[in-house]
Amino acid sequence: MNKIEIVYGLIIGILASLLGCALFIALFTPYSFINGIALVKAGGNLGKLITLGTILNIIIFFLLLYFKKELMARGVVLATLILAVYTLFV
Repeated sequence: MNKIEIVYGLIIGILASLLGCALFIALFTPYSFINGIALVKAGGNLGKLITLGTILNIIIFFLLLYFKKELMARGVVLATLILAVYTLFV
């Protein structure tokens, strides 16, 4: 087994979550990314934003399974779990 693929999946999962957060802020708020993050953090909703951002991980997970990249899919699940634990403490 090539364990580096799990790391690639972890990186893909975290980047997809950042992209999901940026898309949510761009589509549903009139603020820029940095100002939107500051506003959401000030409102105490940063955990909810991260949770919404990880929705893209579901799509990426099933795409990786379709292309037979099971270890990368495991990395995406690991990234989702790490972000879930992070949202508990934010």
